[in-house]
Amino acid sequence: MQFQQLQYFVAVAETRHFTRAADLVHVAQPSLSQQIKALERELGADLFLRARGNITLTDAGEALLPLARRILADADTARHEVQELVQLRSGRVRLGATPSLCTGLLPDVLRAFHDRYPGIRLLIEEGGSHDLVRELARGALDLALVVLPLPTPSPALTTVELLREDLVVVSSPDAPRPGQGRRTVRISDLEGERLVMFRHGYDLRELTVAACRAEGFEPDFAVEGGEMDAVLGFVRAGLGVAVVPRMVAARAGRGLRVTPLARPGLHRVIALAHRSDVAPPRAARELQRMLLER
Repeated sequence: MQFQQLQYFVAVAETRHFTRAADLVHVAQPSLSQQIKALERELGADLFLRARGNITLTDAGEALLPLARRILADADTARHEVQELVQLRSGRVRLGATPSLCTGLLPDVLRAFHDRYPGIRLLIEEGGSHDLVRELARGALDLALVVLPLPTPSPALTTVELLREDLVVVSSPDAPRPGQGRRTVRISDLEGERLVMFRHGYDLRELTVAACRAEGFEPDFAVEGGEMDAVLGFVRAGLGVAVVPRMVAARAGRGLRVTPLARPGLHRVIALAHRSDVAPPRAARELQRMLLER
């Protein structure tokens, strides 16, 4: 009994017509008929009652049909599983993330993923949440790490909360300690401080400016428009202070003083997002699992 013969048998059983079945499986009708007869000889029983214009299943055919469908379905499952395993040996994952997450969260996870799946290419796109949501929607990314709430909520995206991260104030050790030397800084203490501020569209910029305005003052910018590395460099140089994620501050190395924000402080919610209407590729789903279990 051959796998192909079962395919032909199921096609005839479902169409009740040899010519239409042959078209369905893309084979010449005489070849299909010969394979059906060979299957019947193998099984020692007729599978179809052949009357002009009327093809019906025999009892043997009725008994074989659910078994044949199950065998074909199992074969499809096996093919799918193998293809997914192959995807973990080669291919790519297109991941979007905000620059601060590229600096703080991703290095360790991406290193672990690369060690486990060295054949997978990792394509990283940095951007603000608004830009990343747009790239996800048009299919240019498989996954994206974004800050919640999204600037423009989209029902076409699925988001899973990953972590809540505290924000801290960083300053140069050579500059006066913000907050008049206290061990924690209130948002109101930033009034009168010169801030090193991120560019427009940066999630941390919007969060910091909104917190200052909630305390009744407009922040004073010493310099603005930078990405994360530039902001940290300007702070080290003593140009001002900045509000950054705790993970980024922890990885920033020497040359920065880190001061926590007093309760309730500031935090941001990081989520993993993907399109709701398209399942991410297997390799992307594996990276997603590692991020969620990190």
